[in-house]
Amino acid sequence: MSRSIVIVGGGILGLAVAARAARAGVAVTLLEKESRWAGHQTGHNSGVVHAGPYYKPGSLKARMCAAGNASMLAFAREHGIPHAVPGKLIVAVEDRELAGLDELHRRAVANGVPCRLIDADEASDYEPEVYALRALRVESTGIIDYPAVCRVLAELAQEAGAELLTGAEVTAIRSTPDGVVVEHTRGAARADGLVNCAGLHADRIARLAGVEPEVRIVPFRGEYYELRPERRDLVRGLIYPVPDPELPFLGVHLTRMIDGSVHAGPNAVLALAREGYRWRDVRLRDAAEALTYPGFLRMASRNLGTGAREVARSLSRNAFARSLARLVPAIESADIVRAGSGVRAQAVRPDGALADDFVIQHAPHQLHVLNAPSPAATSALEIAKHLVAEAIPV
Repeated sequence: MSRSIVIVGGGILGLAVAARAARAGVAVTLLEKESRWAGHQTGHNSGVVHAGPYYKPGSLKARMCAAGNASMLAFAREHGIPHAVPGKLIVAVEDRELAGLDELHRRAVANGVPCRLIDADEASDYEPEVYALRALRVESTGIIDYPAVCRVLAELAQEAGAELLTGAEVTAIRSTPDGVVVEHTRGAARADGLVNCAGLHADRIARLAGVEPEVRIVPFRGEYYELRPERRDLVRGLIYPVPDPELPFLGVHLTRMIDGSVHAGPNAVLALAREGYRWRDVRLRDAAEALTYPGFLRMASRNLGTGAREVARSLSRNAFARSLARLVPAIESADIVRAGSGVRAQAVRPDGALADDFVIQHAPHQLHVLNAPSPAATSALEIAKHLVAEAIPV
């Protein structure tokens, strides 16, 4: 039974594991290579507390998202973290999307998500500027300040005795008969177990630990725009398209954030660095690993048209605005301005299939979270509960 663990990664998942394990009496050391918490995926997402209509019933994503929606919002209420529950509309704008909308409704009902199908008139009651043939109204979708969640989790972990280190990049991992030794740029940590929550670098951490990961991380950049302040009244809450069932991305959508701004996006283009937030951010090692990985090449060959459209949308504000205008016709190119980007750690299998569920790989004294994209932030407290139970069996 592990009574001490080393956690790699100071995003929302690593911090949630640290807080839960420390409060259970486990000696915790958390290593984060950046100088702050939530420096990458957690700090660059759209701030949505998902409800769970998208995910295959019975999957880890489905189970943990439904529970995570409730536990994350309860956590926010308990600790005074800014949040709201405006609900959202998923809208079908073409006849060919109606079957997909019906499938989302079926999944939502199976997953216990409060929702209902509504017609165009009722959709306009929620969002006067939206265009929809029909829509799925999802009542429990929320918005939240995830970096604030991370700050609270860090405080709770430290209050319970956890050692949280920033600026501590992992350089080597050695297995021992009774645990692991993790060397990093600020020293070394010895523990009974290792929990890898390194996100964009999760597969590399696994290899450092002597584990061949079953998936490879391929970074995809998601770029955001936002509505100019004088046009924010075009969107009251959250408006999403019916997603392509063959892709893990939900498509560009509109989200009114906690601060009142309205974010639009993200798209999805291959990033040429694992922390590549701009086109000019290129790391030869990262780009070469992605572009020579057989799984990526197989995936890319099956999605050439989609990839080309995403690149065009990345390079053209007009193209981006046209995608938004499918949902809200009043949006024009002049109404949007760039608003940063995030990088998604997409797990790709060797056959080119995209991992569509959370992937947690086990090894002696080790747990490696190799795929935890959206809704991982929503589900962080539930995933942490699962991981701590696995790492510290009773």
